[in-house]
Amino acid sequence: MVTQRGRRDGADSAGRPPRRSRRQDTPDADNAPTAEMPAVPAGTNGDAPEAVRAKSIPEAAVARLAVYLRVLSGMSEQGATTVSSEELSQAAGVNSAKLRKDLSYLGSYGTRGVGYEVGVLVSQIERILGLTRQHKVAVVGIGNLGHALANYGGFPGRGFPVEALFDLDPDLIGVPVGGLPVSHMDDIPRICAERGISIGVIATPPTAAQSVCDRLVAGGVQCILNFAPVVLQVPAHIEVRKVDLAVELQILSFHVARRADSEAPAAGNQGNSGLSTGGSPAQNGKGRRNGTGPDGGREMVVRS
Repeated sequence: MVTQRGRRDGADSAGRPPRRSRRQDTPDADNAPTAEMPAVPAGTNGDAPEAVRAKSIPEAAVARLAVYLRVLSGMSEQGATTVSSEELSQAAGVNSAKLRKDLSYLGSYGTRGVGYEVGVLVSQIERILGLTRQHKVAVVGIGNLGHALANYGGFPGRGFPVEALFDLDPDLIGVPVGGLPVSHMDDIPRICAERGISIGVIATPPTAAQSVCDRLVAGGVQCILNFAPVVLQVPAHIEVRKVDLAVELQILSFHVARRADSEAPAAGNQGNSGLSTGGSPAQNGKGRRNGTGPDGGREMVVRS
């Protein structure tokens, strides 16, 4: 093909290049990822995999989803089949707008005038939180807290069966706690690997926590719930959640102190409310000048 001299191939008579459609130069807005609904990979028939959706959910929203699940499970046990966003938000202690935002991450928007189906919502949250399969748990440190965790019967029903217990105390080794014999901490890597433990709970003194953590990681444990007041050093692929009861109490102490400080000025104002204002010092009684009688005349003073 011979082109006109001085004109680029495809250019118009003025030498300008052909205009391209703006639609071709920008991503498809309908398929762009949003905060509410992540992008859907090709070949999924419009349903994003749970792993893709889970990655798009903020951690704070994940914590609230666990609260919603607890509330919804209670409603389901009481026979409820539907729930409005206002009812669920009030029971969960959040505002309804935040609740609807959290549930939009699941792809669940409810039905106007009806609300959400309790059973469907429970199933959606369980899938996102990975509760459709069991996660075996090991508890390390069978002191008072460890005993309480090992004997708690609510874990298995929620998908977290306690499968192993560990301690250093020779008097505890082999003793059953909650139906499980306590094993020595030296056996953590072997037993965790054999039993497929995925979550380790550390309830030891802080001096032993890091050593226990290293043994749990060596045994293939992927997530650790740490009750010891110490920061653990773990590989990048290990997830750690720290529960420091002393810190939580200190936070509550802050709120108590702030409330007491805000109430103190109010109490002081109430204490002064009974004082008479009495007007100016030059006045005595209702509009009567000091030293005058009821009729406004000069008041007689009797001296003894």
